[in-house]
Amino acid sequence: MSALGLGLIAALCWGLHDFSVRFLKDQVPLMGSLMVVLTVGLLYEAGGMAAAGEGLLSPPGAASYAMAAGLCYLIAGLALYAAFRRGPVALVAPLIASYPILSVLFALWQGAEIPLWQWLAVVLIVAGVGFAAGGETKPATESDETGGGAAAVTLSLIAAAGFASTFALGQTAAQADPGAANLLTRLTALTLLLVLMMITRQSFWPGLKPLPILIVMGILDGVALQSVLAAGSMPQAEFASVVSSIFGMLTVVLAWAFLRETMRLQQWLGCVAAFAGIAVLAY
Repeated sequence: MSALGLGLIAALCWGLHDFSVRFLKDQVPLMGSLMVVLTVGLLYEAGGMAAAGEGLLSPPGAASYAMAAGLCYLIAGLALYAAFRRGPVALVAPLIASYPILSVLFALWQGAEIPLWQWLAVVLIVAGVGFAAGGETKPATESDETGGGAAAVTLSLIAAAGFASTFALGQTAAQADPGAANLLTRLTALTLLLVLMMITRQSFWPGLKPLPILIVMGILDGVALQSVLAAGSMPQAEFASVVSSIFGMLTVVLAWAFLRETMRLQQWLGCVAAFAGIAVLAY
């Protein structure tokens, strides 16, 4: 399995994850839902490692990177949900989907050599995702009407930076032990979230009705993050995070296929452009 293939697995899982969010009601608490997703992902990862007889502890040299990745992952997740609550998908999704640019910059900073044609492929993927997700609309909310656009842009850029940092730090930690690095990354994010929920006195229980959906979302999120971090020990590991960015486009396609939401020509062209960029990277 190549870094590109792992990125496609992550994109599919995160696309299904975001598609599942559409079945949750607005009354479901944000932090409580994220807590369940992170907990299920943690149990999935720990159970799989225990069954395989793998060690659960990350090597000391990699632990600091994994913990930093967990902090970034929590920041990215909270910023993503908050951005979608404050601004339309057409604004938020393309900005968050820009994180592969930062991932490639991180790879350059670490000494990777990226030729011009690969840069062009990355730009093509990001632009394609932007066009595909940008055609989707969301009913106006009170925050949209009271200047929430600026906050949505800021939160979207924070989410993009958070995801790029998570993947760069997590892949560095995963070079020693991918499974343990992913476990510590998720454990750090969950621990910090629980502390934040206690400080802000948020509800820990999202309710019984959304629990099955949240459990499925947790497994999907666990597989997705595990796939991206596992690419850390492979050549051109940054391609996993680049390709994983098409999850937003897959969410839109799933909504078209199963919820009968309309897709415009612009969105179909964006899909073609994104997959063309992936094909170039795979060449």
